[in-house]
Amino acid sequence: MKHRKIGNVMTDDVVRVSSMTSFDEVGALLSRHRFNGLPVVDDDDKVVGMITGTDLSEPAPTAGQLMSRPAVTVRPQDSIVDAARAMEHHRVERLPVVDEEDRLIGIVTRRDLLRVFLRPDDEIRAEVIDEVLVRSLWLGPQSVAVTVTDGIVRLEGRLDRHSEIPIAVRMAGQVDGVVAVVDRLTYLIDDSTGRGGARR
Repeated sequence: MKHRKIGNVMTDDVVRVSSMTSFDEVGALLSRHRFNGLPVVDDDDKVVGMITGTDLSEPAPTAGQLMSRPAVTVRPQDSIVDAARAMEHHRVERLPVVDEEDRLIGIVTRRDLLRVFLRPDDEIRAEVIDEVLVRSLWLGPQSVAVTVTDGIVRLEGRLDRHSEIPIAVRMAGQVDGVVAVVDRLTYLIDDSTGRGGARR
């Protein structure tokens, strides 16, 4: 399992400004859309900086003089975990999403990421069963009992081989929204030693 990509959660209708946009217009856009930041682009739509509400505390004639640079950007194929780490490291609330030529194609916000990480328990459970157990490990949907409470996944049941257990636990832990995995799995064959015997 892999974490969801930024391209799956970003907004592609992006409000942007140029470096020549006036101070008053920048302030009006931030207020009108209730944003806390705007990307600044050049004539080729490449991101050259970001403006936040904090930048407006020191007035300047144009966006080019207000903006912070260089802008921290991400690509649509990056994972949402990468975006969350970048936001935390750079202390920003939103990141411009750019293509291979660094042109602006979207924006991803902290709220977008929270929608993924704070998924409903039943949605997480369905993905663990369908994507991890059935499609990846080729197990029957009833072979392992899966319960999810506040993002904590509990796996109970018996697998054929000991080596399948860490794989199931790891893959379940990689599902977006999972906080932790409680392993209550047993096995029929201990293939780490070649001897049979159920784990109790």
